[in-house]
Amino acid sequence: MKLAIAALALFSGTLPAAEPSLDTAFDRMYRHQFDAAKQITAEFVSQHPSDPLGHTMRAAAYLFAELDRLQILESEFFNDDKRIADKRQVKADPAVREAVYQNLAKARELGHAALGANPQDKNALFAICISYGIQTDYMALVEKKQFRSLSAARESHGWALKLLKLDPAYYDAYLTTGLSEYLLGSVPFFVRWVLRFEETKGSKSVAVANLEKVARQGRYFRPFAKVLLAVVHLREKRPLQAEMQLTELHREFPENPLFKKEMEKLARRRTLTR
Repeated sequence: MKLAIAALALFSGTLPAAEPSLDTAFDRMYRHQFDAAKQITAEFVSQHPSDPLGHTMRAAAYLFAELDRLQILESEFFNDDKRIADKRQVKADPAVREAVYQNLAKARELGHAALGANPQDKNALFAICISYGIQTDYMALVEKKQFRSLSAARESHGWALKLLKLDPAYYDAYLTTGLSEYLLGSVPFFVRWVLRFEETKGSKSVAVANLEKVARQGRYFRPFAKVLLAVVHLREKRPLQAEMQLTELHREFPENPLFKKEMEKLARRRTLTR
């Protein structure tokens, strides 16, 4: 959850297709082109009004633009727990908040309707899963309601498990289960005893394995998983591994200023410690 955000603001890149696609929207987010991502997701929703994933990803575009504006995507934020919890740090945009929550509500409405017609609708399961993940991130990192965000985090995890039991090859869903493992593995035992996530033991090695699976085979979240792996490595005092992830991302997406900035920062730190 503390991690769950260093990233969607950072996607890959092909030229826009004639018809708006969510792949292209993610591409623009990774390129740090949030206005373009919001426009593409708006067009997708207009052309596919019954697809819940469109609304989920539209909420994501708003969320990560806001995270970038508030400079929450900086590596220091994710390595400083006091900064994460400091309620004085953030002045949220109320219009963005409304856009995020309206799109999440619509995504769940459409997702549940689709599941009512077909309980094995993987697109609907994924849309609902990610909608709760986005809510977790917004509540924890923007609204600073970390404890209350755990309910949304558990919802996201539960929907991810349903999807993976139906289709173990739906690789993007491992992002959610990986984050759940890392979250539980990062808190004291007495907190872990209260914070129970289904089929989750709090194993950091399992968390990394799940994120690596997404980094290799994910569709939307492949670069996102690499960013999260970099954040995990930083928090676990493995700066060289973090630098390797960021170097790969910068090579693939040179337009994104965060990749370059964080890569160069780690390279300078490595040079000074020699």
